[in-house]
Amino acid sequence: MTFSRILAAVIVIAATLWIGSGVFGRTETPDEAKTQVAEQAEKLFQVAVITAHVEEHSRGMTLSGHTEADNRASAVARAVGSIVELKVERGDQVKEGDVIATLSDEARDAQVLQAEAQVQQRQADLDSKMQLIQRGVLAANDKNQLEAELRSAEAALATAKAERERGLVRAPISGVVSNVPMTTGQAVQAGDMVAEVIALNPMLAVAEVAERQLGQIRVGDTAKVHLVTGQVATGKVRYVSPTASQGTRTYRVEVALQNADHAISDGVTADVEFQLAPVAAVRVPRSALTFSASGELSVRTVGADGIVASVPVTIVEDARDDIWLSGPQDGTQVIVRGQDFVKDGQHVEPVDITDAPAALTSSS
Repeated sequence: MTFSRILAAVIVIAATLWIGSGVFGRTETPDEAKTQVAEQAEKLFQVAVITAHVEEHSRGMTLSGHTEADNRASAVARAVGSIVELKVERGDQVKEGDVIATLSDEARDAQVLQAEAQVQQRQADLDSKMQLIQRGVLAANDKNQLEAELRSAEAALATAKAERERGLVRAPISGVVSNVPMTTGQAVQAGDMVAEVIALNPMLAVAEVAERQLGQIRVGDTAKVHLVTGQVATGKVRYVSPTASQGTRTYRVEVALQNADHAISDGVTADVEFQLAPVAAVRVPRSALTFSASGELSVRTVGADGIVASVPVTIVEDARDDIWLSGPQDGTQVIVRGQDFVKDGQHVEPVDITDAPAALTSSS
């Protein structure tokens, strides 16, 4: 037993000395140190990057809306009577001033004839008595009285003609007849609507823009309108409301569309796409977006020294496959894969995939 314990102790001491000789007795050469540093460098975390190129990007903004006739007006009766002739039907095109309906006479023509006869009589009296006045038979002051009576008769004639004109219902604007609620023979009062006329050229595309986007739209801007019917039309912004709707806090925007052939109907649902002023921005995959340590929307970049940093960004336009941002400088290396596995100040190895569209697509 004593020999066994001595032997075990000797073995333990020998093993300890052998292990210690490998730890404390080894001296690292300079070449070995360089090799170790190189091996550590090879172990840097790799991230995929693209080179950001700042360019002027024309932004688009699409709003839901509908088409709306530029103008609509009612052709109303201006006198009491019944409709003796209705000249239009729904869908007819009319010009401003065209006769839409004729009301019953109600002695209007007789009043005109009587007034015309009165004018003729007053004119004859003036002509005959002017000769007597010139001879001195009548006083010169009689001329003023005769002329006043003639002017009064002419005024009565104008009134009679105006009353006869009220028996004609005329189109208030040029356009298409959209509604005819009256029929021939129907009695009407002054102010009753006989027909409605809408102006289809230009046609308006109307949308509502939110407060935050209001400053991006200007009168004269170009807009493309995609109708639910499949039609596409281009027009100009004609009006931007200076006041918000009380219910929605949105602002009315009108785009005027040429519609000479009346191909675009009133009340059609549409998407209105506005072309906004270009903005300096860079294009990156959507996956490149992340949040900085302070919670700001950012992208992570790699500097020339291989150090990671976060750059705050602002979204200019969110496209289908990628996104346009303002913030990164031209030539910046933006991390598009691996950005969520590194942190600011970390030394990484960037792998440029700018010239590899397939890799870029797979990262987005």
